[in-house]
Amino acid sequence: MASIEHGPLTGVRVVELAGIGPGPFAAMLLADLGADVVRVDRPGGAGLGIDPAYDLTNRNKRSVLVDLKSDGGAARVLDLVERADILVEGYRPGVAERLGVGPEACLARNPRLVYGRMTGWGQDGPLADRAGHDISYIALTGTLSMIGRPDEPPTVPANLVGDYAGGSLYLVVGVLAALQHARAHGEGQVVDAAIVDGAAHLATMIHGMLAAGGWQDRRGTNLLDGGCPFYGSYETSDGQYMAVGPLEQRFYAEFTEILGLADTAPDRGDLTRWDELRTAVADRFRTRTRAEWTEAFDGSDACVAPVLSLREAPHHPHLAARATFVEHGGLTQPAPAPRFSATPVSVRSGPAQPGADTAAVAADWDVPGLRPDPS
Repeated sequence: MASIEHGPLTGVRVVELAGIGPGPFAAMLLADLGADVVRVDRPGGAGLGIDPAYDLTNRNKRSVLVDLKSDGGAARVLDLVERADILVEGYRPGVAERLGVGPEACLARNPRLVYGRMTGWGQDGPLADRAGHDISYIALTGTLSMIGRPDEPPTVPANLVGDYAGGSLYLVVGVLAALQHARAHGEGQVVDAAIVDGAAHLATMIHGMLAAGGWQDRRGTNLLDGGCPFYGSYETSDGQYMAVGPLEQRFYAEFTEILGLADTAPDRGDLTRWDELRTAVADRFRTRTRAEWTEAFDGSDACVAPVLSLREAPHHPHLAARATFVEHGGLTQPAPAPRFSATPVSVRSGPAQPGADTAAVAADWDVPGLRPDPS
């Protein structure tokens, strides 16, 4: 496996201690980029409740089965750690230490190891030991407060903003930066990736605008949060939606021309008339279907796009042309991203089945103790 070029991380070895949510997604991204990711699954599964055959966050990985609570379980993981570049775990603080695979034990075996820790609250602080989920973390950072209409409760953005944007992506950036340091200086380290830190960091520009007086600390009242009548979504005659975003004047002029409001739309620079402008735009969009408006705006720079469902998106001509979605093993799924000119990436294998690769990993990583007992 390691002898075949799969992407820019070919040759990098990653141990993933099985969990759910942002940890597995981060490890999937490393695997998509070519790393040899070995997921250490526990007997009985990780508790996600999804058939492992459909858990796309385990694609491009291999799986071994180790009971960390059994005699010798930690030792087998440490044998893998000795040969790894990166470890990813998503336990509450202190759990990995109690299992015998915490940073101290792992770095003692492999001083160059990058030990990536993925949590919601972080490794320290008053809430570090408390349970939580994506919505808890983005709520506390102020991020959730920005999303939704001003007269309604905050809108839950699935678990994209916390778990994956504020969590997984920051963990990946962190472990790759630490890997660069380890290779340059021979020194491993611990990467503390907390969703609260990442979700707060995502709003850096907004905090700057808030300090400058260009952002109100109330959702649904600003340029980029749906408060602006030319940055939001509008219902069409068939109950579908169009997304509108012509912020620049030249794009806005094209938008109002195609919409049929060029001569009658209220001045967009007059904030006191924004409600009037929103009503005019909404009334126009309700006169045609989503397909009709899509055709009307096709080829324009009006920054208007149809709001597609998860099942519709793969069939959009642009996404199809770029192969943004691919099919592998009968499952349609987002393709690995980003793209590389010299080291292309791909979906090489479907979701790893728990323990299915134990013998192969034992041979490839030269860890005989992983091999299943022939008896």
